[in-house]
Amino acid sequence: MTKSFFLFISLVIFSLSLSAQNMYRVKADKLNVRATNSPTSKVVGSIKQDENVLVLDSADAKYFKIRVNNGEGFVSKEYLVKIPSQAKPVPVTTPVAVAVPSVTKDSSSIILFAVVALILITILYFAFKYGKHNKFLISFSTIIILIIGYFCYVTFLKQKTVSGTFATSVDTQYNSFNFKSKDSVTVKDVYNDSLFTVKYVIDGDIIKLYDQQNSILLLIRDENTLIGEGFTRGTFIKK
Repeated sequence: MTKSFFLFISLVIFSLSLSAQNMYRVKADKLNVRATNSPTSKVVGSIKQDENVLVLDSADAKYFKIRVNNGEGFVSKEYLVKIPSQAKPVPVTTPVAVAVPSVTKDSSSIILFAVVALILITILYFAFKYGKHNKFLISFSTIIILIIGYFCYVTFLKQKTVSGTFATSVDTQYNSFNFKSKDSVTVKDVYNDSLFTVKYVIDGDIIKLYDQQNSILLLIRDENTLIGEGFTRGTFIKK
């Protein structure tokens, strides 16, 4: 029994030593875990930067087989750096949800609109004063000033809004955005085959979405088109 106990302890120590020699740290912002050692293989998960992973097989020239919580997977060796056996492991922190900041109103837009409105009213006043016998001039001036005033209002003061579902045919992680209310949107993640709902704010022409890991930015081109960058690269058209 004593020999068996010492043999068991030796095996445990050997396994820990072997694991320490095969520990790597992720150096990418977000490293995708694939089902096989192919760049076209299905993404089955992801690992955040500075997390440690156990490499099970490093024989492949481009991909390492690693241990993950729900089994095994493959990652690109380009984004891993070996941890020396004596190095202290980096603690894994619990992800913290990102708070959506409040959007402060830009008073400069209001001031600029007020200045433009004052100029237009002044022009209209002189048009009525000196052109009161010329109905065509007064009508034409009034129409032009009202059109300019409307476009200034839309440009400087009117708050942009989005609603409905916007989708893209491009191969990107976030495939569609369903804006159900004025502050929440449901996002389709095709890499993880899931849906999640997050808060969003509109700052000028930019929609800012916040989840636990990423900041998602979308540019409002018009009421039917959104432009995404990074994880959301592509053109999203309203259905």
